[in-house]
Amino acid sequence: MEDVPSVAAVFRYPVKSMLGSRVEAAGLRASGLAGDRGWALVDRQTGKIASAKQPRLWRSLLQLRAEFRGAPGDPAGEVTITLPDGTVARAGEARTDDVLSRYLGRPVALRQGRQAGAGIDRAVPEEVLARGVDAEVAAESVELSQETPGDSFVDYAPVHLITTATLAAVTRAAGAVPRPRVFRPNLVVATPGLSGYAENDWVGRQVAIGGQVRLEIFLPTPRCAVPTLAHGHDPANPQVLRALARSNRIRVAGFDSLQTCAGVYAKVVSAGRVRVGDEVRVGGFAPGG
Repeated sequence: MEDVPSVAAVFRYPVKSMLGSRVEAAGLRASGLAGDRGWALVDRQTGKIASAKQPRLWRSLLQLRAEFRGAPGDPAGEVTITLPDGTVARAGEARTDDVLSRYLGRPVALRQGRQAGAGIDRAVPEEVLARGVDAEVAAESVELSQETPGDSFVDYAPVHLITTATLAAVTRAAGAVPRPRVFRPNLVVATPGLSGYAENDWVGRQVAIGGQVRLEIFLPTPRCAVPTLAHGHDPANPQVLRALARSNRIRVAGFDSLQTCAGVYAKVVSAGRVRVGDEVRVGGFAPGG
């Protein structure tokens, strides 16, 4: 029997830039996975959303684990945040802002629902690599969720997908095995028999998952400094981004120069439920693609 692509893992990140969790199934709506990036920290000094894309200030967010508990189809649910010392804070409780502000050493407020125009500062990844995570480097201001309906705090699109072929390619190029979570995907697709950066070829095409979900792959994912940073107990590994810069710098619509990429962004054409093990079928080019 011929091996076919299938969903190898589903990841959900209830709070932006915090560690999330691997789940067996999740509802998928036009705005993305239910419970995914519904909350974010607001920097009270700047009014911007705290993001590890600016490592000097916010890389310690990647030591916090956020978990979502809710009934299927419930986008609200309960979100808990666990600090490295075991302290547990709950989204929406009065003391949580103080707990997180003390941990981060900077006044922050945990908020649900993105306001129009909400943005982050994205450090130039090449400068982070060259000068280190503690250096003050150039950054660009980026508006969040530009291609996503609703009020979640996703970077750009409702769904971020990466293949096991890409993970294997990065492993070979970097000489180390990066865990999928450093790329912060929602879906990891097992692609037996494929090699290289397989999902690059899916841009402009539609992908069916299981019996309900259909996605339109519309853009390769340009990478920031986040995949090089420590995630929980996983140590920092700058070779990940350097390897991608050598092996997968490609043309991305809307950018003037080649971009270092891994994974792809997708829009939701048909909503439904995705499960680990669901068959994935890559179709023809989307209308207008």
